[in-house]
Amino acid sequence: MTPDPAATAPVPPRTPGDDADWWRQAVVYQVYPRSFADSDGDGLGDLRGVTSRIPHLRSLGVDAVWLSPFYPSALADGGYDVDDYRAVDPRLGTLEDFDAMAAALHAAGIRLIVDIVPNHSSNRHAWFREALAAPPGSPARDRYLFRDGGGPDGSLPPSDWQSVFGGPAWTRVTEPDGTPGQWYLHLFAAEQPDLNWDNPEVRQDFLTTLRFWADRGVDGFRVDVAHALAKDLTEPLPSAAEIADAAHGTHPLWDRDEVHAIYTEWREVLDSYTPPRTAVAEAWVHASRRARYAVPGGLGQAFNFDLLQADWDAKQFRTVVTDNLALAAESGASSTWVLSNHDVVRHATRYGLPPGGGRHGQGQDGVDWLLTGGTSPVLDAELGLRRARAATLLMLALPGSAYLYQGEELGLHEVADIPADRRQDPTFFRSGGTEVGRDGCRVPLPWTADGPSFGFGDGPAHLPQPAWFAALAADVQERDPHATLTLYREALAWRRRLQGPEELEWVEGSGEGVLHLRRPGGWQSVTNFGPEPADLPPGILAVASGPLEDGRLPADTTAWLV
Repeated sequence: MTPDPAATAPVPPRTPGDDADWWRQAVVYQVYPRSFADSDGDGLGDLRGVTSRIPHLRSLGVDAVWLSPFYPSALADGGYDVDDYRAVDPRLGTLEDFDAMAAALHAAGIRLIVDIVPNHSSNRHAWFREALAAPPGSPARDRYLFRDGGGPDGSLPPSDWQSVFGGPAWTRVTEPDGTPGQWYLHLFAAEQPDLNWDNPEVRQDFLTTLRFWADRGVDGFRVDVAHALAKDLTEPLPSAAEIADAAHGTHPLWDRDEVHAIYTEWREVLDSYTPPRTAVAEAWVHASRRARYAVPGGLGQAFNFDLLQADWDAKQFRTVVTDNLALAAESGASSTWVLSNHDVVRHATRYGLPPGGGRHGQGQDGVDWLLTGGTSPVLDAELGLRRARAATLLMLALPGSAYLYQGEELGLHEVADIPADRRQDPTFFRSGGTEVGRDGCRVPLPWTADGPSFGFGDGPAHLPQPAWFAALAADVQERDPHATLTLYREALAWRRRLQGPEELEWVEGSGEGVLHLRRPGGWQSVTNFGPEPADLPPGILAVASGPLEDGRLPADTTAWLV
């Protein structure tokens, strides 16, 4: 059984138009701009670098680019500490560079989604600097969450809450007169003070920001930490132990019901454009709560991260797919499928480590592996990549939108052995090194097999690249018909040809450890999670994640048949 030669025929990209539902089954490619392409040789990726690589994105066949934060930032958290929501970091370019990039993407038939970070600003934001210069109880401080400390002299934090990145969630400020003062809440790094979304000025300013970027041609928004905006800081504040098992919707900090009133206002703005601007929530919430973020009157779509937490196991994958298609039907949105992003260990690496996928898709084995610099447990890189290719092909067969993370089309693994003095993730520093953080998936991409940074730029990259990147460089894979890059291009070309209604039928009886599904039009996807080759149903092979064995589907392989 050989692939249909039509798989290699070029497919013209869709031209962005007024289709209001373009996002429902789109393939979205995440660009982490500081690590994508460096146009000026300063070691940091930039907007002109993104523009220079649009031919790669077009040949890949993606429908949209999701651009991670590009705003002015001290990079206390990889750009998610925003100084100015309506500007470009000068190290990454200018607004004119942004406009040129957006126009070039649209000319290539690729839409543009940008990250928006509403839970917190940076501590360099003009509002926060104004708050530090203002007295307690002032309107400037009311834009954030300032509270008096505990104890007779206010020297104790208002509560014992811990930040996501480790350490206390409260930091004390020095008042304008030089005395120790109030404390402010930051669910993440101290450089990321949380905004007060009960303040009408905060709400109005973000509506202005949405319009600012939508007016510049942005097609949608990825909403960072969408489940944290609404908070209840009614005093006395409960302890961490008291809120550990809070019922859904009642936690003082996460996933409160009131947050959806904010997104109703956002949707009115987004729907005022033609076509309506899209939005997708990053909401780490219980599955039963996810649909609330994805309703048409809210953000319209929410990330499903369940595959990030699934082991390489047929039953787990089927449960995730079945449950999330049901949730999508409940909300009226389409589901989203994600295997890698800027916050998790790359899936080619996860699948090459012992099972145990926990939150953020790395599990304890993944954590241990990172802490040892990638030496223990032993990574089976070949197995991990084989399974990653199979998982991606299965994911692309599912109804809904698919999110790809830069570099996965090259089969990149996690970079685990970054020296401590080169690390940048605040998780590493705030945890005292007990957690390595996310730098390993943010290492700049290898575009060429040679050069000071493998084609990323004309000088060294801001994070060190390993020597093994050379063999996976894009220019090397261009010449290899069996490369992971070739697989992604063929799969996306076939997906575009075969795409139909958002429906799926499971086909039973294909064998233990085999997931077999049929999509409208009769095309089929078969994934063999088991250890032995499996029989394939009748049909013409369109694309497979690896070579067949005498017409049978080997272990850890996916095939599409038409």
